[in-house]
Amino acid sequence: MQLIIILYILIAFLASIAVAYFQYLYKIKTKAKRSTLLFILKSISLFLLLLLIINPKITTITLENSKPTLSILVDNSKSISFFNEQQNVIDFISELKNNKDLAAKFNFEDFIFSKALAFSDSLSFKGKTTNIHKAISDLNNLNNGKNAPILLLTDGNQTIGSAYEYTNSAQTIYPIVFGDTVNYKDLKISQVNVNKYSYIKNKFPVEVLLNYDGDENVKTKFVIFNGAKKVFSKNLQFSKSDNSQIITTNLTSVKEGNNYYTATIQKIKGEKNTNNNTKNFSVEVIDEQTKVLLLTSVLHPDIGAIKKAIESNKQRSLDVFFVDKFKGELTDFQLIILHQPNNLFKSVLNKIKQFNLNSLVVTGEDSDWNFINKQQIGFTKKAINETENYGAVYNPAFLTFLQKDIGFNEFSLLKDKFGAITFYKEHKDLLLKSINGLELQQPLIAILDQNKYKMGVIFGEGIWKWRASSFLISNSFQEFDQFIGSLVQYVSSKKKRNRLVINSENLYPANTIVNISAFYSDKNYQFDERASLEIAITNKDTKKVVKLPFSLINNSYQIAIENLDSGNYIFKVSVVGQNIIKYDSFKITDYNIEEQFTNSNVQKLKKLAEKVGGKVFFKDEAASLCKKLLEDKRYYTVQKPSIKEQNLIDWQLDFSFCNLFIFCRMVY
Repeated sequence: MQLIIILYILIAFLASIAVAYFQYLYKIKTKAKRSTLLFILKSISLFLLLLLIINPKITTITLENSKPTLSILVDNSKSISFFNEQQNVIDFISELKNNKDLAAKFNFEDFIFSKALAFSDSLSFKGKTTNIHKAISDLNNLNNGKNAPILLLTDGNQTIGSAYEYTNSAQTIYPIVFGDTVNYKDLKISQVNVNKYSYIKNKFPVEVLLNYDGDENVKTKFVIFNGAKKVFSKNLQFSKSDNSQIITTNLTSVKEGNNYYTATIQKIKGEKNTNNNTKNFSVEVIDEQTKVLLLTSVLHPDIGAIKKAIESNKQRSLDVFFVDKFKGELTDFQLIILHQPNNLFKSVLNKIKQFNLNSLVVTGEDSDWNFINKQQIGFTKKAINETENYGAVYNPAFLTFLQKDIGFNEFSLLKDKFGAITFYKEHKDLLLKSINGLELQQPLIAILDQNKYKMGVIFGEGIWKWRASSFLISNSFQEFDQFIGSLVQYVSSKKKRNRLVINSENLYPANTIVNISAFYSDKNYQFDERASLEIAITNKDTKKVVKLPFSLINNSYQIAIENLDSGNYIFKVSVVGQNIIKYDSFKITDYNIEEQFTNSNVQKLKKLAEKVGGKVFFKDEAASLCKKLLEDKRYYTVQKPSIKEQNLIDWQLDFSFCNLFIFCRMVY
């Protein structure tokens, strides 16, 4: 209490006595007992009234016991139910909480996790993915500074996220193992690699990675089905040392549209889990043959690289001519490639504009920009008679057609005349330029789509070096050839441009999110961010319809759909208030990643426990775990002082005394 408050109280006490003294005892010759009693009552009542006016703060200190927290972190994924461990998990938790000594020592906190951490005391075991690393990290952040050991109830099988056995944890973790700890023989299809597109009557490659877990020598058979038709089969042998094989084959595209295939490996004797013996994949078959013409005025190694890339697909052919030697008809080709244009290309460009033909322009050191600028083909360049080397930067906002980043920033530099490019027609940039690692807001590869025709532009020579760079990165020309193929396929297409374009996959695993994006433009084919798009998804078997709105993200409309059952779906994307509709379809397979494990992963859980100072227990060792926690002296109750300040006026007891004295004073 402050010194000034003590002084006020002392003054109030003396003043109360003085007033009462002058009222009842001063100059009174005969001091009766009644006067003395009134003096005392008066002094006390005045003092209490003054004390309430001063209203001092009373500080009280109490000791509180703070028990350590015991965090119970439960794996709520489908793998627990796949092992039929639901009741064992519930019984284990119940046994812990019914232990009176443990309940007296700890405060229990319940958490569940699958994809992410959550507070809950109810378990469903329906999580489609498991991320143990994220759950531990999030719980560490939540328990920052707490004396809180973690009980991790799981089978140890993680499907997404970083390796949890190397997780740094401030809290000690005690993994409790659920699931089958016996190692069974198991065959599985680990991965299927296949091109997304193929042309009709064309062969496309399929690569399948197979793995075997077991000690015995086994024989089996690998088969690929297209519907009910067997299209490939091979007899295989596995052993403890020879436990993986890569199967490669070429399948023939027969039917146009989405073709669904099933790769399966036959079950072996003693194999418990057969869910990982099958994987589905799909290929979109296109019935289209493309003839491409390349006209040039100079010999250049780029021409050979472009020809090899285009003709890597048997449905495309490339004819090469010097521009002044070509006597054929341009209209016989779906795409005209103009390599290093100059004055010799004048008549060709006039015909391209006259007949609205699709074209791909490749510029470089020998291009005549004075000529190009006069042709009114959609762009100009203030070029000087100096060259510059440009690096490539992938543009993730490019949505005109699907193209992934194949390491463009690691490719060799392209050479072109130095100068700023100006577009006066709508264009989309697939790649942007960079100089010495500095990204420029200038296109390296761009697309112009004017509805009547399409034009692509590559601003630089040296494409042949890109093909070599791609081979060094991936040990194959395939990614580069597919990139050139996608560019040629789009630019050469005669299909009318649509205001609504949909991007989606044909096949989704059962445990993944279905992501669909859409690009909508106005009547001038400019992206329209004012529109409202919605999707209606229909299950072909159950006829159940789900309607959802799209969200506007990064100049495209996107939606992520979860919890769809396995089966075939058709969907309709429509623009609200407009008669613009697009239809498409996809399939969700029965593949569930949470059901691909044959046993619990005890080894990883042991590594985790060793790293964080804990110990692994099994589902029948609840009593041993309780004993360990009770005997561990690191977890103890802490007494913390609690300081509380309260104003005197808040004390109801003082008011009662005050009222009592005032009543007594009135009586007398």
